[in-house]
Amino acid sequence: MDKIDVVLPCLNEARALPGMLTALPEGYHALVVDNGSTDGSPEIAARLGATVVHEPRAGYGAAVHTGLEAVTTDVVCFLDADGSLDPAELPTLVAPVLAGTADLAVGRRVPVTRGVWPWHARAGNLVLARLLRRRGLDVHDIAPARAVNRALLLALGVADRAFGYPLELLIKAQRAGWRVVEHDVSYAERANGTTSKVSGSVRGTARAVRDMTRVLRQ
Repeated sequence: MDKIDVVLPCLNEARALPGMLTALPEGYHALVVDNGSTDGSPEIAARLGATVVHEPRAGYGAAVHTGLEAVTTDVVCFLDADGSLDPAELPTLVAPVLAGTADLAVGRRVPVTRGVWPWHARAGNLVLARLLRRRGLDVHDIAPARAVNRALLLALGVADRAFGYPLELLIKAQRAGWRVVEHDVSYAERANGTTSKVSGSVRGTARAVRDMTRVLRQ
C-alpha cells in the first residue's frame, strides 16, 4: 500500500501526541498542523517523526485546509489530535476510498465508556446529523475522523475556516453527488483526561453549533 498522509490539527496537545503518533498503522504518516500551541506540541511532533506545518490563523477549518494543501498522497485522513480517536482504526475508513467504492468515508463515534461524550455535544451533533439525513446524506455524526480523495476535496472548495468546516464538507459532498460511507469508530477520553476545547464545555459546544448554523444558513 502507498503511504497515506494523516492530517492532525493541533492546539496544545503535547500530552496526547506521543500516543497518537506511535499508534499510527504502518504506512500512515502524520502531518501535524500546529495552530498556535504554547506547550511544545510542534517540537514533540517533529521529534516523533511527524511533518509539522504551522497555521497562524486560529480555527479548526484553517488548520485542516492548511494540512490538506500540504499533503502529497492521493488519499488523505483527518483525525483529532487529542487522543479520543484511535489511529489504528484508520484503515477501515481508508479501504473503501482506496478501492474506489467511496469518495469520502467518515467515522461515527461510539463511546467506549459512559461520560465520554457530554450531553450538550451529543445533542448538537444529533440535530445536525438529522438535518443532513433530511438532505439525503445518510450519516449520524459530523465526521471527526474521515478519509477522502485529496483532489476531490480540494476541488470541493470548502470555505469555512472555523468549526463549521466538517458540516460544510458534508453538505457540499452531498450536493456534488459524492459516494459517502460511514463506519463506527471508538470514541474514548482525551489523553490524560484533558478537556475538549469544543465538546468539553457548553460554551465550546455553543461556539461550534454557532459556526455550523452559519454554514447551514449559507
